Amino acid sequence: MTIAPEATASAPQPATPDAPAVSDIRQRLLPIEVKFDPWAWLAMGVVTLIAGILRFVGLGSPKGKIFDEIYYATDAHNIWRLGYEWDEKANSAGYVVHPPFGKWLIGIGEQIFGYNEVGWRFSAALFGTASVLMLMFVARRLFGSIALACAAGLLMAFDGMHFVLSRSALLDMFLMFFVLAAFTCLVLDRQQRRRRWVKFIEAGGDPAGRGRASRPSFAVPWWRIAAFAMITLAFSVKWSAMAFVPIMVILVYWWEIGARRVAGVRRPIVDTLLDETGWFLVMLVFAFFLYLSTWSGWLLTDGGYNRHWLRDTGGTELPVLGALQNLWHYHQMAYDFHIHLDDAHTYQSWPWQWLLLARPVAFYWSSNDPCGSGNCAAEVVLNGTPALWWAFLPALAALVWLAISRRDWRAGAILGFIAMGWLPWFYYELDNRTMFFFYALPIEPFLILAVVYVLGAIMGPGKDGLPDERRRMTGAVITGAFVLLVALNFAYFYPIFTGQSIPYESWLHRMWLGNRWI
Repeated sequence: MTIAPEATASAPQPATPDAPAVSDIRQRLLPIEVKFDPWAWLAMGVVTLIAGILRFVGLGSPKGKIFDEIYYATDAHNIWRLGYEWDEKANSAGYVVHPPFGKWLIGIGEQIFGYNEVGWRFSAALFGTASVLMLMFVARRLFGSIALACAAGLLMAFDGMHFVLSRSALLDMFLMFFVLAAFTCLVLDRQQRRRRWVKFIEAGGDPAGRGRASRPSFAVPWWRIAAFAMITLAFSVKWSAMAFVPIMVILVYWWEIGARRVAGVRRPIVDTLLDETGWFLVMLVFAFFLYLSTWSGWLLTDGGYNRHWLRDTGGTELPVLGALQNLWHYHQMAYDFHIHLDDAHTYQSWPWQWLLLARPVAFYWSSNDPCGSGNCAAEVVLNGTPALWWAFLPALAALVWLAISRRDWRAGAILGFIAMGWLPWFYYELDNRTMFFFYALPIEPFLILAVVYVLGAIMGPGKDGLPDERRRMTGAVITGAFVLLVALNFAYFYPIFTGQSIPYESWLHRMWLGNRWI
């Protein structure tokens, strides 16, 4: 149940006559071995089933469009009908500031179940459930523990923000899913590349040599390409996903250099730059066309907003190139909107408030539904489960310490994704940009991984004199108790996560931070 150890990038230098044996290099290079285990998959399946039942049962409630569903559910309906967004009030093409891919995904449910509550919320529930399974998959790859993987899945399943956004036709669930998918593919790429070095060395290859013969044979890094395809789809939902690209590039180079150092390559940094940079150029071209394909509805029709901006303003609109120029102008308009969005909003919050749950968002409110009391309240509050979210800050502090003391690549990768998904928003706070709590959803999986990492460290061997078995048992009890606490806390807040009509006094008791939550 403990976090299995794995080699860090601080490895041996190039091979010398005194270099460690091949078996030692193999041990340092090989990732945690995760073999097929039907019982492990059964456990993860049960957790996924729990998450799915919670998200799909009662999906059609509350009735009507809640919060920003008024925009995205409508846009999804029109984009499948016309190929582009439509402003029904103005009876003209709709001006929108987010790419269309997320709305295409919302529209899949509408195509299956109709233009109704279940239809426009179905895809979010599906992706939300799938993200629980994906988090468990990558947690098991990182930590080598099915217990910790299931703990991660349960924590996500019982989180209020993830739950509410899994039952709402907003874009953020899709954004988070593809960011997590990119991270998962990146971890798989790291493992695949290190295995290639092990096979090369065991086959008699000499990493300390020169030229092509000192490297494993050519192979396409499919998982790396998949990772950058996933992040492309993420910023095809919302541009904010581009903040994760720098940390992905850094991790690829860091891991490649680390693997080559362990293997004994003469010039690990130079060789990595020479061997891997070309792939980034290939992926940049691939990402461009993949992103462009998500705009196919706008490009292949004539009625989209500013579709013929050049022609309408007296310019020359060339075939193909003209359409791309029009699309670029559209992007400039959307970017200008985003950087100047500073309108005050009742539920806006700043990045430093997100982990404190200082300002949740009310998605729905009604006082007219019966509840067996003279004064009733029905609300859908987008808020995290406090027992989980208030554990994130101490977990982050512990993870920073463990990352430094252990020099563990896993801690560094988790912290890197959290930093790139959270810190840039502090810059926009200086410009008073309007922001909301749900902007934190893309980093939630990594915050949960931070908590799970710390729980695993508690289970692991230490210097406190406790026998290993006793320490593991203590850690397991702490982990189980924490997951149970989060589940009970989620159950307590469940009525205001789902819009159930309850007595006003019961609703008020759940407003733990008073006016900050009202």
